[in-house]
Amino acid sequence: MAQKQSILGRVAQLTRANINALLDKAEDPEKMLDQMIRDYTNSIAEAEKAVAETIGNLRLAEADHAEDIRDAKEWGNKALAASQKAEALRAQGKTAEAARFDNLAKVALSKQIQHENEAKQAAPMIESQNEVVEKLKTGLVQMRSKLGELQAKRDQLVARQKTAEAQARVQSAVKSIDILDPTSEISRFEEKIRRVEAQVAGQAELNASSLDAQFEELELDSTQLEVEARLAELKQLSAGGNQPSLETQQREETENPA
Repeated sequence: MAQKQSILGRVAQLTRANINALLDKAEDPEKMLDQMIRDYTNSIAEAEKAVAETIGNLRLAEADHAEDIRDAKEWGNKALAASQKAEALRAQGKTAEAARFDNLAKVALSKQIQHENEAKQAAPMIESQNEVVEKLKTGLVQMRSKLGELQAKRDQLVARQKTAEAQARVQSAVKSIDILDPTSEISRFEEKIRRVEAQVAGQAELNASSLDAQFEELELDSTQLEVEARLAELKQLSAGGNQPSLETQQREETENPA
């Protein structure tokens, strides 16, 4: 019996434990809770085995007690029958036979007293064991309830832990975005492209200016040639001829068509 009580006492310590305080100190709540559930389940199984054994012993004691009471009653009936037989024989004058049945009655009475004493001695122990068994049953109910609470607490805490880890990852991602803002990178690339575009526009403007200068130079060359041609014509006229040159005729025809 002491062994059974020690088992329940050890498990009762878990029953009275402050689970919330243990969880607050846990570095890895999920692993800790899983181990606690395994230990607690094993303790409950051990307690159930001990309680079942205690109940079995109690039922044997109760059966023995009932048998002692039954035997005491039977030996009492035998003693009564032997005593009655002895009186009947004595009435018939059979003293020797009567004495023999009186002795049998005494033996039966001794047996009756023996079984009565055994039943009387077993009664307090049986009553005490019944009280212990009831306490053990109540303890098992509390343990099973506490196991359910522990399992529910485990699921809640694991869910909270995973939520916290997810939030931590989100916060880390937000922090990295704050440190390296992708929009600032886009702005930097946009500025680079604007500089390239400006360079291309400048080169195009430069090329256009060079081309205009070349055309202007070409126009200057044409004008100079015209001047030289007219000067030559004037010199030719001054030399004594009024006949215009072929170039002058062609120019006049072009300027004054018929």
